[in-house]
Amino acid sequence: MRATSRKEIRSGSILQDRQLNQSTRLWTKSFIALTISSFLLFLNLQMLLAAFPSYVQKKFQADDMTLSLVTSVFALSAIVARFVTAALMRKVGRKALLYTGLGIGAVVTLIYILANSIGSLLLMRVGYGIGFGMASTIIPTLVSRIIPASRMGEGIGYFGLSTSLAMSIGPMIGLNVMKEAGFDKLAMAGAATLLLAFPILLLTRAIPPQPRNPVSSSTGTREKVPFNKRLIFPASLNVLLAITYGGLLSFIALFGESVHLEQVGLFFLFNAITIIIIRPISGKVFDRKGHAAVLIPAVICVISSLAVLSYATTMPLLIISALLYGLGFGAIQPTIQAWMLRSSAQAQYGMANSMFYNSTDLGVASGAFILGAISAATDYAVMYRYAAGFMALFLVLFAAVHFRAKTLNKEAALS
Repeated sequence: MRATSRKEIRSGSILQDRQLNQSTRLWTKSFIALTISSFLLFLNLQMLLAAFPSYVQKKFQADDMTLSLVTSVFALSAIVARFVTAALMRKVGRKALLYTGLGIGAVVTLIYILANSIGSLLLMRVGYGIGFGMASTIIPTLVSRIIPASRMGEGIGYFGLSTSLAMSIGPMIGLNVMKEAGFDKLAMAGAATLLLAFPILLLTRAIPPQPRNPVSSSTGTREKVPFNKRLIFPASLNVLLAITYGGLLSFIALFGESVHLEQVGLFFLFNAITIIIIRPISGKVFDRKGHAAVLIPAVICVISSLAVLSYATTMPLLIISALLYGLGFGAIQPTIQAWMLRSSAQAQYGMANSMFYNSTDLGVASGAFILGAISAATDYAVMYRYAAGFMALFLVLFAAVHFRAKTLNKEAALS
């Protein structure tokens, strides 16, 4: 046998380096296109979600509980759609499901302008929830499959930035467009925003091939993905966080009117600033130190934000509240999602993402109802103090479970 030459050794080393770089590469064409598409999907949602309460109240003379129903019906239909989509993804092509979901969302957004009663509007909200639930399940599942495992926290942090950024600037855009041009123009702009996702996905061919379900060696049939009980706790914490966001989406415009703050939509702009800053940082901290290092200080930020907001009668206090909420919310959401994905096998990523977004929608729906009832019995300022109480509960539950787990691990190591 001839000796291996230095040139061959060098070539083999270069090949190994390339393979390693490809396996740990985050900013691929698919990742970028799917992240932009996610931003457009959630921008479409948030542009109309914040404007709906004011629009419905003025057009249909609706009370606070009816306004809550408009938000909750959408959220609950999205939850049902996600469960169905998670099951269909194992049987139907993900590309077809994604385009169907985006198409339904765009069409329903456009025909909102045809609603002539609360009943017809609620029916449209159900339809939109189905389309949004389908698309918002498939996109993050596709993304989580192409993020390197060693960079899951960082990857979800950057991907989640699309969601949080849309959740921050979308309400501000929606409120301003409706104020300047009316709801009809807002619905058209929302539909156009969602339609932009189609050429981005088609031209970049961002959707990866459909994975094959594992086959059981004993029965020869497709194996069912077992339910992951470890997802329940982080999903429950996400519900508590989303309750506070539901209170912001549903009532901050009305809160601004009650305290005579005309530019209350700026809350979402300043909220976006700190979200952009904290997302990449929190993802890297999660990868290096775990979720506790991110969640505890972030929850304290959200509690402080809601407390400040409840006393806000001037723009400086509103801005301080927005900056604090962005720091906390922008760190908590991607950390919980990455925590759920890291606790799952790859075959369970669809389940993990479905539970994450379902818990968000469940929290928003619950927040709209619970905080709406509180505001009807008291006022909006008191309502936001109760919202801070939900985050205090988040902190207590997380600290109790986390420190108990650390104690049990230490005892197991000593035994």
